[in-house]
Amino acid sequence: MLNQAAHPLAGASMTGADMLVQVLADEGVDTIFGYSGGAILPIYDSVFRYNQEHKAAMPLIVPANEQGAAFMAAGFARASGRVGVALVTSGPGATNTVTPVRDSMADSVPIVVICGQVPTTAIGTDAFQEAPVPSIMGAVAKHVFLITDPTKLEATVRTAFEIARTGRPGPVVLDVPKDVQNWKGVFQGSGRLPVPGYRQRMNRLEANKVPEAACAHFFAALGAAKRPLIYAGGGVINGSAAPSLREFAKELQVPVVTTLMGIGAVDTTHPLSMRMLGMHGAAFANYAVDDCDCLLALGARFDDRVAGNPGKFAGNAKFIAHLDIDASEINKVKRVDWSHVGLMPDALFGLLDYARRNGFKRDWSEWHRHCDELRSKYAMNYDRDSALIQPYYVIEEINRLTGGEAIITTGVGQHQMWAAQYFDFRSPRLWLTSGSMGTMGFGLPAAVGAQFAQRNRMVIDIDGDSSIRMNLGELETVTTYKLPVKVVVLNNCGDGMVKQWQKLFHAGRLSASDKSLHTKDFVKAAQADGFKYAVRLDKKADVPRVVAEFIRFEGAAFLEVMIDPDAGVYPMVGPGQAYADMITGEYIPSRTRVAIKTPDASEMF
Repeated sequence: MLNQAAHPLAGASMTGADMLVQVLADEGVDTIFGYSGGAILPIYDSVFRYNQEHKAAMPLIVPANEQGAAFMAAGFARASGRVGVALVTSGPGATNTVTPVRDSMADSVPIVVICGQVPTTAIGTDAFQEAPVPSIMGAVAKHVFLITDPTKLEATVRTAFEIARTGRPGPVVLDVPKDVQNWKGVFQGSGRLPVPGYRQRMNRLEANKVPEAACAHFFAALGAAKRPLIYAGGGVINGSAAPSLREFAKELQVPVVTTLMGIGAVDTTHPLSMRMLGMHGAAFANYAVDDCDCLLALGARFDDRVAGNPGKFAGNAKFIAHLDIDASEINKVKRVDWSHVGLMPDALFGLLDYARRNGFKRDWSEWHRHCDELRSKYAMNYDRDSALIQPYYVIEEINRLTGGEAIITTGVGQHQMWAAQYFDFRSPRLWLTSGSMGTMGFGLPAAVGAQFAQRNRMVIDIDGDSSIRMNLGELETVTTYKLPVKVVVLNNCGDGMVKQWQKLFHAGRLSASDKSLHTKDFVKAAQADGFKYAVRLDKKADVPRVVAEFIRFEGAAFLEVMIDPDAGVYPMVGPGQAYADMITGEYIPSRTRVAIKTPDASEMF
């Protein structure tokens, strides 16, 4: 094996800050999101000098606050598959990133958050802007490094990127004291920390192919099935396995449902796509799960929003298989009959190779016809004759113009579910949402990060009036950097999803969720932040014209839509309930019209 060429800067004398920035460049970082402060100034100065010397090769994007920075890094990572980077100061700078770090951990998103820290001699003294970052972040990040030995700085930064992107991706936090940043030493140009346990696990994952006997067991069960179904989760996208899944499903002719995080793993317009399942999944998707006799779970974790009642989930399935990269997910919620832990593309290729070598073919045309009937009979629908603007109609119009090719980010709430239900997604990494954490305020900064990651894609933030308030300051970030981000606020004057739950489960008592008396003028706010196109849409007849103007406007555009305040998200499966208990509302047919069942307090949200 040939030795790699030595780094051109190996042996050079550098400060710790310069070493860190050089490693970022070596790792392929071309965009940093961050907010400065005293404890991180040496690194900020190094980034400035690096960009002077290298013609702005690593621009530093400054948001309104540090939470925005880390969500931008996450949006960048979600849209590109690369590691996103946030650079913040100590104390409040670091603690403002806790939510996006946890959000990224929950959704398996690779980011590296670099925090300044007080000098090593001051740690533990309650110095100005000191926070116990390792203690705080240790509970929410994939890994945290407090760098107190400057000679290990270089290796630690490289290791942080390795851990963030490998295995089940996730956030890694680097806590860098100011004296470590100012230290001077010799740049090695190579080397990582010795983390033998982690690397052994990664090596086992890479080497773990599906054994021949396991393939035989898998296909014996699949071959006996009459109604097989693939249940694909976010692990398919995070593991870069969408092409493998598409090939697998197409060749074997197995229909696919996806989780919220798995949207885009298959083309939603493909005949095999049964779209999203779960609490707010399509009725036809949920009925397909109920009807299947063989379930193949790929990169999914039987989340409570999917399997609210695990015992009744896929209750007719005689065989359940589970492929995942994380052994802890196997049998955690739902017992399965067959499992494999390894890299998803390799596992799917191995299974498909076995099928080809053994001439595996089955005629599931009757099951396909059944799925087609489910899609037709239980299709998504709403009150199309209403005089009020229905949010679904607005999304359908945007979707008609974008054709499933735009990157869609969202806040969290009703608008998030409407977007998941009514948009098409032709490719992976076009749907960016806070899934597990459900973080309001995610959509706008994530859109900024996504636009930097995919400069030639249209990026649209579908937001709610309550959710966008959380990080409204990032409107200015959009215009400061001349980004063509489109922002839609579906305004129903309140916390829409909370109001829906209050109407269903709390006798309509809208405790602290009605914002109809608030005086926020979103259009004026957008104009104040530099949006040249900022329009309020409040007449149904104007929807096609205004939406077309909005989408075709060159540059940043803001559209506030005054929607029916009583529009709901349906279907809906109550917490702890089975798909047979699904509430489909007035406009989507149901196998059995279900009365609302009030869950126990412990099950709420």
